[in-house]
Amino acid sequence: MTGPLWTSEEIAAATGGHGAGPRFTARGVSIDSRTLESGDLFVALTAERDGHRFVAAAMAAGAAGVLASAPVLAPAVMVRDTQAGLEALGEAARRRAVRARRGAVTGSVGKTSVTQAVRAGLALAGPAHGSVKSYNNHIGVPLTLARMPRETERAIFEIGMNHAGEIAPLSRMVQPRAVAITNVEAVHVENFVDGEAGVAAAKAEIFAGLVPGGAAILNADSPWFEKLAADGARAGATPRTFGVAPSADARLIAFKSAPGGALVEARLDGAPLSFSLRQSAPHWGPMSLCALLMMQALDVDLDTATAALSAFEPLAGRGAEITVDAAVGVITIIDESYNASPVSVAAAIAALGARAVVGRRVVALTDMLELGPDSPARHAGLLDAIEAADIHQVFCAGPLMAHLWDAVPAVRRGAWSPSAAELAPHLARAVTGGDVVMVKGSRDSRAVELVGALTALADLAGGGA
Repeated sequence: MTGPLWTSEEIAAATGGHGAGPRFTARGVSIDSRTLESGDLFVALTAERDGHRFVAAAMAAGAAGVLASAPVLAPAVMVRDTQAGLEALGEAARRRAVRARRGAVTGSVGKTSVTQAVRAGLALAGPAHGSVKSYNNHIGVPLTLARMPRETERAIFEIGMNHAGEIAPLSRMVQPRAVAITNVEAVHVENFVDGEAGVAAAKAEIFAGLVPGGAAILNADSPWFEKLAADGARAGATPRTFGVAPSADARLIAFKSAPGGALVEARLDGAPLSFSLRQSAPHWGPMSLCALLMMQALDVDLDTATAALSAFEPLAGRGAEITVDAAVGVITIIDESYNASPVSVAAAIAALGARAVVGRRVVALTDMLELGPDSPARHAGLLDAIEAADIHQVFCAGPLMAHLWDAVPAVRRGAWSPSAAELAPHLARAVTGGDVVMVKGSRDSRAVELVGALTALADLAGGGA
């Protein structure tokens, strides 16, 4: 950034607010006093907790000023509604960054990893901006926009949903020139009376803000491809496709294990293409091609795009590997703890099964949430993937994973507990040197606690992770 992100006068003009107290300039935008950086504008949101209660903490942390809807003891811009103010600030940032080519990514599985891989490529190509973590909802998207510097040339946004009607307004806010739908799976289906069809319709809302003629990057292997392609066509989109299907513009030919990751062999618009990845899970084959098409749509050259993909590290909670030097020996943790669906869990199990190990292949699974009335059967159905991958031990936590546990044969059983916290000590005691342990579950079922229990073994051994 070459100058301040916002002045208080610009914030007031963007939001329709007015200044209160001394003028200020902000270098960033924050909604959390705990993670706020010095020089940030603190937005006092009131949805879950009243952010005005944390203004003093924000100022103590170095906030430049506050966007507020109630009187505060700080330099401020006053608005009637801080959520609406944040949205207006984001839209103003979009309008002033006149050179920015914007993309947006959604999908049931893989959208955060694809977004971050694209962001890495955009950063290699020039001044870039994008979502951090999973900032993909009604707060995260305008916050990401509001943080966008005016000199940005390319930007990528992640857009998610739990219910119908949530993606369309966020897409209109971003106004992308390219959108990608990674896939449509049985995720959040309990919120849709028509199940997966409702999820597909909700994902198609991303076309709502697409600029006319913009690219729609779609999974040619998805059973929902025809429906999504038709929705995109009605929105005036130009289709670009990825997958193993012969018709795909970016067609996966092979995904081969390689030291430190994998090698992707593909054909891009008919021409042969190969590049390395630091990810070893097979779903990264098509996902890397999705990211590649998005980078192309945002005018990143092919060499830069493939270099970015080759250097991109797995994200924490989404396939990152952790090596722990424990008292019992070296343990490898595959951290897939951020979220889970039947398809993504089965894929992670299959990836573990394809891996050569010195010790045992171990899976530790917590409940997959929001799957609707079929949830017990979907949990029990993971047994097929476990047996196909020759998993040596299975650990389960939660009332839904009990349905899988009941199906697992005794020879593969590790332990079951009602919660991740209760399972953690059993898992930590059971692992031994050479084991590769894949941990996966929905975020709210706290699979991350299992990762913590395993990494803590390094501390007990006096080593490091």
